[in-house]
Amino acid sequence: MDNDKLLKRKLLSMLPLLNEKQRRLFLAAEAKEIGYGGISKIAKLANISRPLIHRGIVELDSGKIDPEVVRNEGGGRKSTITQDKKVIKIVEKYVDDLTSGDPMSPLKWVSRTIRHIAEDLTIKNFPISRESIRIILKNLDYSLQGNNKSLDDSHPDRDEQFKHINKTVKKYFKEKNPVISVDAKKKELIGNFENKGKEWRKKNNPRKVKGHDFPEKNQEVGIPYGVYDQANNSGWVNVGCDHDTSAFAVASIERWWIYVGKKIYPSATKLLICADSGGSNGYRTRLWKFKLYVFACKYNLKITICHFPRGTSKWNKIEHRLFSHISMNWKGRPLTSHDVMVKLIGATKTSTGLTVKAKIDKRKYPIGIKVTDDQMEKIKIKKNKFHGDWNYSISPQRKL
Repeated sequence: MDNDKLLKRKLLSMLPLLNEKQRRLFLAAEAKEIGYGGISKIAKLANISRPLIHRGIVELDSGKIDPEVVRNEGGGRKSTITQDKKVIKIVEKYVDDLTSGDPMSPLKWVSRTIRHIAEDLTIKNFPISRESIRIILKNLDYSLQGNNKSLDDSHPDRDEQFKHINKTVKKYFKEKNPVISVDAKKKELIGNFENKGKEWRKKNNPRKVKGHDFPEKNQEVGIPYGVYDQANNSGWVNVGCDHDTSAFAVASIERWWIYVGKKIYPSATKLLICADSGGSNGYRTRLWKFKLYVFACKYNLKITICHFPRGTSKWNKIEHRLFSHISMNWKGRPLTSHDVMVKLIGATKTSTGLTVKAKIDKRKYPIGIKVTDDQMEKIKIKKNKFHGDWNYSISPQRKL
């Protein structure tokens, strides 16, 4: 008979003869005798939990063992308060009031922790411990849970707007006129800061970066504003160094047109822009529309804009056709300078043929610029019959 079988027979013959404390210490002594891996082996052979054996080892090592005391202080039968139906009903009603948003609930505007519940019930002459609250809630199938972002808060005309955008894009493709998706990626800190993600490096040789991501005095930033050419599967990123304003957004589109667009579409008379509904290219922003008007007049282009409804920016093609690949390409690489940022963006490629170009834009784009009513009146805006707030065209009145 092998050693494990002999040990198992020994354990099973001895355990029924011992009280709780003796069993714990006996198993702990056997585990210590085995040495490394002893706790796991004894737990398996005796069908006892590892924490119980570990506790016995701690007691043995402490040298403070009172043979007259079988249980540790606090051991023994648990308080019957957790089984009291009246108490359970009080706790359940109290938590249900919180869950349903009872306006009279004192915890409506505070963290709903078991400490708050215990304190408030004690004030109401129902003294109860936090541990008892926890046990009762667990028995009632309550658990700590975060928010579930499953409620649909999108606009009711979302799907119709998608159909409208798709129809307009197909029309522009057929006419050989450019269709671009635009948006600004989040502002990045320039410096030796952590960039989320992992990269292949020699074992135990990670890049060393600063231990914090707090902006420093006169902190340099990089603001990537992207333009994705849907027909040509190519991207352009204008890396700003100042502020993400509507002026910066339109300047980024203009730079794309100068360096890329007009070379690919020399005969274009129209341009379709697909953009989110908020931010620097939001449909409510006056400066966005005025700057587009200036752009349209300067290059004699009729510009049509289609905005995605709120909460649907992930369907804007620039997000999954351009920005996602840029993020993958620079993951784990600190953006130590604007030049590094531009090179990482420009090196982004995919198996489907995506190419990306990027340039630094060191011009200033001050915030707080107001567009007057007189300036807005100059803009020739034609609103579409379907959601003219989201879908509109700006025509050049004169070439500037």
